[in-house]
Amino acid sequence: MINWFCPHFWGDEKKYVQDALDSSWISDGDYIRKFEKAFADHLGVSNAITVSNGTTALYLALLASKIGPGDEVIIPGYTFAAPANMVLATGAKPVFVDVDSDTWLLSSERLESQITKNTRAIIPVHIYGNVCAMNSIKEIAREHNIKIIEDVAEASFSKYSGQYAGTFGDFGCFSFQATKTITMGEGGCVVANNTELADMARLIRNHGMKSEKRYWHEVVGHNFRLTNYQAALGYGQLEKVEDIIDNKRRVYRSYKKRLNNVEGITLQQIKNQVDPVMWAVAVKIDENFFKGNRDFVRQRLLDKGVETRGGFYSFSTMPLYHAKNLPVSEFISENIVNLPSYASLDDSKIDYICDQLLGLKK
Repeated sequence: MINWFCPHFWGDEKKYVQDALDSSWISDGDYIRKFEKAFADHLGVSNAITVSNGTTALYLALLASKIGPGDEVIIPGYTFAAPANMVLATGAKPVFVDVDSDTWLLSSERLESQITKNTRAIIPVHIYGNVCAMNSIKEIAREHNIKIIEDVAEASFSKYSGQYAGTFGDFGCFSFQATKTITMGEGGCVVANNTELADMARLIRNHGMKSEKRYWHEVVGHNFRLTNYQAALGYGQLEKVEDIIDNKRRVYRSYKKRLNNVEGITLQQIKNQVDPVMWAVAVKIDENFFKGNRDFVRQRLLDKGVETRGGFYSFSTMPLYHAKNLPVSEFISENIVNLPSYASLDDSKIDYICDQLLGLKK
């Protein structure tokens, strides 16, 4: 079986985790500071604040931005549910904007028409490693005086116009969940250049308690802290990040070589400004050229020992979110196959996967 994901440890991860355990500092500890500094330095930002996962990173950014009841936050119609759930958790209202049919990203053209007097933030989600049109989104946000909270869970180390995803907005929110480009098993990080916003995020992360005045609470806070041994694992991964990125790019190139320009198969379009590190290589299936629909294709691939994933459900198909008029998001959701894309996937397996997929064409 070729699993959809397989973890790989590239260097001193085990050594650092053992060191963290031996230090007896398994909650807070030095590896948290080491990772935060190394991650901030790599991205070229002033502040990196580790948290328990990517979802709490989003929630923390929203809370530090003082988003709450009566506010609106714009979200793409096609993404994992975490941004919408965290907006709802603040008491604010998610406003869903359909995505572009080629990039599968938040449409900057549709975005501006959804801004109202209650709009307080935009959450551009960089789907699968592709990066939103951040220059246009920044211009719109600046014009309307609203915050940008980037969801970079799937696009760590991708760049737009030479700048890292996650460093364009007021906050960038990263995930280090098991399948992500670098992993801690679970874990996340919020990055920010604005010191005031970063200080508020640090305060909320740790029960609203000032580090220099223990048990004195300045604001209502939460426990969103990362553990020291998770940070040790992430620090080991970060030391080998160039190897990981090189291999992720190799995987993408290998799929693109086999599947690009094949009738009935469409890869996510990457604009010229984007230098992607693809979390997942996804293909849109046109059932007119296959022996069955997307679900048929996935099942037949599984029968041949290839695990895949479908697309995220469009918010317009889930009653919880009261979203309407997201036809592009719905179409993508119903026709996407996410192929195995982990960094250690070798080219012989990629060839096998492509052979099995192409063998399902009419």
